[in-house]
Amino acid sequence: MLKKLDIYIIKKFLGTYFLSILLIMSIAIVIDVTEKIDDFYAADLDLSTILFDYYINFIPYYMNLFSSLFTFISVIFVTSKLAFNSEIIAMLASGISLKRILLPYFVAATVIALFTFYIGGYIIPPGNKVRYEFEQLHIDRKPIEQTIRNIQLKVDPNKIAYMERFELTDNMGYRFSLDVFEGKTLISHTTSNTIQWDSASMWTLGNFTKRDFIDLKEELSIGEKMSMEINMKPSDFGWLKNQYEHLTTPALKKHIEEQSKRGTVGLSLYKLEYAKRYAMPFAAFVLTLIGVSLGSRKVRGGTGLHIMIGFLLSVTYILATMISASLTVKAGFNPAVAIWTPNVFYFIIGLYLYKIAPK
Repeated sequence: MLKKLDIYIIKKFLGTYFLSILLIMSIAIVIDVTEKIDDFYAADLDLSTILFDYYINFIPYYMNLFSSLFTFISVIFVTSKLAFNSEIIAMLASGISLKRILLPYFVAATVIALFTFYIGGYIIPPGNKVRYEFEQLHIDRKPIEQTIRNIQLKVDPNKIAYMERFELTDNMGYRFSLDVFEGKTLISHTTSNTIQWDSASMWTLGNFTKRDFIDLKEELSIGEKMSMEINMKPSDFGWLKNQYEHLTTPALKKHIEEQSKRGTVGLSLYKLEYAKRYAMPFAAFVLTLIGVSLGSRKVRGGTGLHIMIGFLLSVTYILATMISASLTVKAGFNPAVAIWTPNVFYFIIGLYLYKIAPK
């Protein structure tokens, strides 16, 4: 059961965390507005569009991106202040162990972890799509890409579809082909000049040619129009830039599973994003352990020195995460292993700092 001291620390920790978010995001918005004010003016945007299409999605994205920084600074600030005022020493002298002092910190870290997990997996992804479209149209001033080229999909275990291009404006594809295999043997080859998406899995082929190979014989069918059920839909084509950032966690998991079954290549970014959404919330516990172990030591430099050390450690943690993500994409590392490596490494650092911390 939590005591008054626990509630005191939890309030201090969470209060500092959300206050730091408020202050830093306020500064970030001012800087961003200063940089983009000319673009807003050139696009003749009203205030409600800027606020509700852009900044309402800008804030959660960057808040979550730098949540580890906010967490670390908050822990360091609160703990070092307690240490500077000799409150940590008083707690230890009264028989309260450092392990027990960690309890309220981890309760607060759990709140932060659940908060970042929820907004990162369910709130931010839909907003990313709106924010990206806003940036494309009004900041970069480029039309949203409506053409997908060179699509190749394994639509079933024995079927491979190819399309030269697909127009999102009218759901029309051009120069389509579908190959059906039995083992390694081609048993059917269908081509068409056009292919139109009708419904869930129904497609209409225009000016088609179908060749079926049966017992060393070829059966040829030619026509102007044919409906065919094909296990694919336009959303499978990966037409959105950074599409993995636009999917909620359940949708992202479903997409990875479906595309993996089809043998789709290029899923590393999707798998990396999925692993990141679980690894990043866990970082709250790792950084809390480091922050308390480091900040509980009373030093001459006081709070300022601890904050500087905490800031440097949190920045190196963010850099380590970015490097791990880069290795996944460029070197083909396992996404889950790459994204969890910084957590494991810094957790070991945290255990060492905890071991040498004053008790």
